[in-house]
Amino acid sequence: MTLAEHPTTAPPLATYGAVLGSRHVVRLLGGTLIGRLPNSMVPVGLVLWITGDGGSLAFAGTLAALYGLASGLSQPVKGRLMDRYGQTRVSTPAVLLNASCLAALPLIRAGGHPAAVTAVVGLAGLVTPPLEAGLRALWPTVLPDFGRRRVVQALDTGSQGLLYIAGPLLASWLATTHGPDTALAATAALGLAGTTIVLTSAPSQTWRPAAGVTETGRLMSAGLVLLLTALAGTGFAFGAMNVWAAGMAATHGRAMLCGLLPAVFSTGSFLGSLIYARRAWPGTTKSQLITTSALFLLGWAPLLAQPDPRTALVLAAIPGLFFTLIITNGFHTVDVLASASRTTEGYSWLILSVGTGQAAGTALAATLAAHPDVLAALPAGGAAIALTILILARRKLGPGRRLGRHRRPRQQGHPRRTPSPARWRAAGTHSLLLASTSCERALRALAGHARGNRRRRRRASLDHPAARLRCRVNDSAICGRLGNATGRPSPDVSHLLQRDVPDNDSDLVTQLWLCS
Repeated sequence: MTLAEHPTTAPPLATYGAVLGSRHVVRLLGGTLIGRLPNSMVPVGLVLWITGDGGSLAFAGTLAALYGLASGLSQPVKGRLMDRYGQTRVSTPAVLLNASCLAALPLIRAGGHPAAVTAVVGLAGLVTPPLEAGLRALWPTVLPDFGRRRVVQALDTGSQGLLYIAGPLLASWLATTHGPDTALAATAALGLAGTTIVLTSAPSQTWRPAAGVTETGRLMSAGLVLLLTALAGTGFAFGAMNVWAAGMAATHGRAMLCGLLPAVFSTGSFLGSLIYARRAWPGTTKSQLITTSALFLLGWAPLLAQPDPRTALVLAAIPGLFFTLIITNGFHTVDVLASASRTTEGYSWLILSVGTGQAAGTALAATLAAHPDVLAALPAGGAAIALTILILARRKLGPGRRLGRHRRPRQQGHPRRTPSPARWRAAGTHSLLLASTSCERALRALAGHARGNRRRRRRASLDHPAARLRCRVNDSAICGRLGNATGRPSPDVSHLLQRDVPDNDSDLVTQLWLCS
């Protein structure tokens, strides 16, 4: 059963204790969060590592952007390889190469050749293990019940915002206390440890993409492209918010706002995931996606008035409440639009679209930083673009009506199996039998129609009253009562003559007299 077509009022309410107490859930969720900490630690660690050795801030920022860009652009390729070869054979070499590159940076030295440093950082980004997309693919096998899976997916999405609070703080603390080289080494160790925890679990080792499905056609459909474009607009709003926070800090002379506003937004995102997972909400996932996008846009409206810092800290949590819900329902919609054998690749494209939109929002907001009014409107503009695309594409985002009670849904994690060759042969034989039976019935109907025509033609010759009378007179039962000694027709024949014979039919009267 596809997630996007689940009526969200149907599943039973699942508690956090029941979900986290399920087997493998805590290990997979915790291992993925630890393994993804380098995604938020590496940019800060690279900046501190380069600038601490006397390098330029521009070069440090370029390296940080290169790492994030390479990691995002390679996500679909790694997702497709994972769909084809499994998680262990893809993530194991990826995490080993990633950790080796990060650990090798202190050996190269920040003052070393810039080309060598750039190449190592770029390679480290390209081989970042695809833990987020892989975890999304594991949940249907770990938690077959949709109610519990819905809770853990919301928690998974909401906790990702906390990574971008804890990661930079941890990297800054390690660089300040133990040096930038130690921060990079610790980042590599955390990524290796978290990925190992996930890959050594039984669900990851036994996971295979949709058994029996061998679809190799195009992944992208019109609905999926529109969904990814809309979520890029959501990411645009998130990226512009970071620059808007820096602008607020510069305007009011409070440097702490640069970190506090994104932290409040991420906290609101985590609280939104807790509220969303706490109960079942009405409507299908498609309707929830559009509704939460509309609420996300409305959440940015109060910030257009350029409030004071204290008010801004409170209001920044409002759009954050709905950010997680948009991403969660976006993942659910991918389950409908992507084929069962390429779901991990579909998740990877979603991650790439959000990241690309975030980078575009940050870049555009940076160029407009001198205009505070425009800067405050950019997050709302990204949210408005996302909502507009979703509304226009609502017919292509999957079926929008709930499942009827007479329609039996397919369980998520148990896709339709490809019939075996014996089943195909049996189905073909059955089809041939049906076709031959239908042809036989059609031939019989035609033969019966021909016989009926002949009968109707015989009857048509008797339609004239005189012809009917001639037939009736020749009947043995009537002729037996005809003829008497007087030489006149019997009363029966006289009756027939009076009723059925026209007055001017002399030939028929003569025949009747002869018969009598």
